[in-house]
Amino acid sequence: MFGGISLQALTRSPRTFAEGYSRGDVIVDAHLDIGWNAISAGRGFLQPPAQGYLVSRSSLVAAEVGLVFATLYTAPARARRSMRTSFVYESPHEAHIMATAQVNYYRACALQMIGTRSELAAYGRGWRKGRIAAVMLMEGADPIETPAQLGAWTERGVRIIGPAWGRTRYSGGTRAPGGLTELGHQLLKAMRRKKVILDLSHMAQRSVEDAFEVWRGPIMASHSNARELVPGDRQVAAATVAEIARRGGVVGISFYAHHLRAKGTATLEDVVEHIVHHARAAGSPEHVGLGTDLDGGFGARYAPFDSLAKLKELPPRLRLHFNRSQVEGIMGGNWLDFLGRSLPA
Repeated sequence: MFGGISLQALTRSPRTFAEGYSRGDVIVDAHLDIGWNAISAGRGFLQPPAQGYLVSRSSLVAAEVGLVFATLYTAPARARRSMRTSFVYESPHEAHIMATAQVNYYRACALQMIGTRSELAAYGRGWRKGRIAAVMLMEGADPIETPAQLGAWTERGVRIIGPAWGRTRYSGGTRAPGGLTELGHQLLKAMRRKKVILDLSHMAQRSVEDAFEVWRGPIMASHSNARELVPGDRQVAAATVAEIARRGGVVGISFYAHHLRAKGTATLEDVVEHIVHHARAAGSPEHVGLGTDLDGGFGARYAPFDSLAKLKELPPRLRLHFNRSQVEGIMGGNWLDFLGRSLPA
């Protein structure tokens, strides 16, 4: 039994996101700050993982991760000390330049970007172990100088936008309470016209509630854990998870230690606990996935393991709570199904 519902009742027939290709074959990670780490800290994606860190192309491939959501993240000046970086922006135009540099970095890495449902299907038909592609996600919308500029970013490949990190010109954010600003409402209207997916991660609770009132497009939370397990505004409440699920969205689990537990050393059991909690809140594990943020400026000592290869230890632990199809969904299939519904045709 799962949350009072039989596992059989929650099971659906195996699905494919491309003809002849099983959705259970690909692990999907919905949040990796690849461009940020390469440009701000010199941890290049094509090099082996930097000492004390986990993520690179080779480590993702070895762990059989086949699709990632690669971010455009820019740090505001107020984050200079907490992020231990001088690579910060003082104005929207500076944020624009920094995000553009990350777009160019992804191109230089020849990282295949998936922008449409047909491209996703084609990638699935040709996928084999050793291949990796990405969907571009903007984390914090300040690089968009005005909502009228959104089209230029979608032409560059942006398909998902999280309006907040901390406070932005568009939204309240982590440790920055507040709702959507007038500019934020304009941005959401532009995103709907351009068929961009809304990411609620990092948005303040009031902004989340504002978004639920006005947003009618695809919705998700790329890397947000359970507030009931680890209190704080960086996490999401069960009611938020339930509403995302009601709208057909997915919530990704962050692997950052401070998101997994209030104190102490995080383990994969903490990851499982947050997955089970979100699945119960959603009414089904089909609305839960991974969004590890494993390279989000923190090293392996803040992760639940010391090697990305140990990601393969997660499915057996999940099998104690879910059936095989549901575990395949959590590991990647749920995100593939969501993208298959939500990317532009």
